Amino acid sequence: MTIKLENIGIAVRDIEATIAFFTDLGLTLVGRDEVSGEWADTAVDLDGNHAKIAVLQTPDGHGQIELFEYIHPEAVESKPTRPNDIGMHRIAFSVDDIDAALEIAAKHGCFPLRGVANYQDVYKLTYLRGPSDIIVMLAQDLTKS
Repeated sequence: MTIKLENIGIAVRDIEATIAFFTDLGLTLVGRDEVSGEWADTAVDLDGNHAKIAVLQTPDGHGQIELFEYIHPEAVESKPTRPNDIGMHRIAFSVDDIDAALEIAAKHGCFPLRGVANYQDVYKLTYLRGPSDIIVMLAQDLTKS
C-alpha cells in the first residue's frame, strides 16, 4: 500500500479573508467550488452538508490546504487552540524572509503569539494566529541565508 498526503483541511469563518491571507503569503488558489448533496453528507457525516471550498497550493507544488466555509450546518465556534492542546496543532511554512512574511501577516491583523525566536542560529521561527484563529508557524532557515 502507498500513502500520500493530499491536503490539510481547515474550516474557516470567512473563506475570502483566509484565501487573501494565504495567497499574500505566496500560496496559489488552484480551485474553488460549492459542495452539497448526498455524497458530501456521506463523506463528512453531516446531514445537509453545504460548504464553500477552496484549494491552495504551496509554491513548491507539494502541499495543499483545503478551506471550508460551512453554509449548512452552521459552523460551530470553539475556543482557539493553544499550542499544547491535543488535536490539530498548527500549519507550518518555511519562508526565505520571515520579516517579509510577518509584514504580510500584519496586513491581515495577524501577529506573533509572543515574538520571533532564534533556535540555535539555525532557524528564526514564530507562531501566529491567522484567520479563523488558525495557528501558523513561520520558519526561516538561517543556514540558507
